[in-house]
Amino acid sequence: MTQLQKLSLPCLPMLPVALALAALAPLAQAQSLVELYASARIFDAAYQSARLQHDANLARADQTTAGISPTAGLSAGASRVNVESTAFPAGGSTRFNTRNATLSASQPLYRPGNWATYEQGFRQVDLARAQLDAAAQDLIVRTSQAYFDVLAAQDTLAFVRAQKEAVNEQLAFAKRNFEVGTSTITDSREAQARFDLVTAQEIVAENDLRVRKIALDQLVGIGESQPRPLALPVNLPAVVPAEVSSWVQQSEQSNPAIQQARSNAEIADLEIKKAEAGHQPTLDATLSYNFTQNPSTTALAGVSSRASTGNVGLLLNVPLFAGFSTQNRIRETLALRDKALSDLEGTRRSVSQNVRTAYFGVQSGQGQVRALEAAELSSQSALDANRLGYQVGVRINIDVLNAQSQLFQAKRDLAQARYNVLLGGLRLRQASGTLSAEDLQQVNGLLAR
Repeated sequence: MTQLQKLSLPCLPMLPVALALAALAPLAQAQSLVELYASARIFDAAYQSARLQHDANLARADQTTAGISPTAGLSAGASRVNVESTAFPAGGSTRFNTRNATLSASQPLYRPGNWATYEQGFRQVDLARAQLDAAAQDLIVRTSQAYFDVLAAQDTLAFVRAQKEAVNEQLAFAKRNFEVGTSTITDSREAQARFDLVTAQEIVAENDLRVRKIALDQLVGIGESQPRPLALPVNLPAVVPAEVSSWVQQSEQSNPAIQQARSNAEIADLEIKKAEAGHQPTLDATLSYNFTQNPSTTALAGVSSRASTGNVGLLLNVPLFAGFSTQNRIRETLALRDKALSDLEGTRRSVSQNVRTAYFGVQSGQGQVRALEAAELSSQSALDANRLGYQVGVRINIDVLNAQSQLFQAKRDLAQARYNVLLGGLRLRQASGTLSAEDLQQVNGLLAR
């Protein structure tokens, strides 16, 4: 073994330690997933739009109480009256001013259409809440996705640079061995080709990391955000409950999409009652008070006059014929109600499929993580064996290069698989409708401090 080989070979196993130390260096300024999510709730435009739409929907729902509440109004006016008549003894005409004011109020007593609208207001409140819940859960997943995308890009860049350093070491071995006559020029050219390829991969990885960071910064509103990496070793949480049927049953009650579809069906059902109310009479209690004053003297009386009138009563309105508009409106609402029920059933099926897909995706991901952990160990053993074989002359340089590439590929795949499992767990809770900000605490506990 040459002096260069003695100095360089022991450096390769130390690369993961060096990478870990480099990753831990900026942790003092790094942010956790919970911290970045809290920032995203304030900054993200899509979530703010959903929150403001929620407030507007609540205000719209409150408007439905107007149809069953009393109404009151005040009107006032002033006019100039000119009267011409042969009955006037002096000249046949007179002019005078008049002022009047009317206070009126009414209270609906029997208006079935208005009561159906009032009941729709409660369903609209439920609908607004479900829409906001869906937006909040979507923000959790989008933030987590952007967070893990940056970590995955950082890992990829770190592994590519580590592979580049390892290939550079192997290139130096090949050149040295060629100089002393223990290897051919082919080893050097193969190592140089692999080094150039890894250099190109490094450029791609650097740009991908830059793009991922821009996306995360735009989402959370923090310039140069620094996500905390996963602490090693990683103990991925198990899926609880462990039966997919339990997740499907939970989604029936909690999933925002199902809640929205259910509220829409209930609103459509009440719309039928509103249409049927077009055939029914309405009854209101009415109250009015009128005050009229003539401040100028008239030709007849010679003095000012005033009068006041009060009325209390009931107003009955019975619809007789409306050109078949009511019948056709009922037919329309019946069809829309059936459509809403069909949409509800379609949403249930879609959510059930999404829950099952997410559940088995997490299960498969956890199995993939275990397999890749074993592959990482076996790839490391294969690399060590190929290095030793290269030293004693039973392996060629390309064998070592391929073993190095296989090891770093296994490391990249393992890191990505771990992120996919964590993100898949959040997506499973989102599909079941149980995802909340508290679920991020479990993921946060896996991050480096």
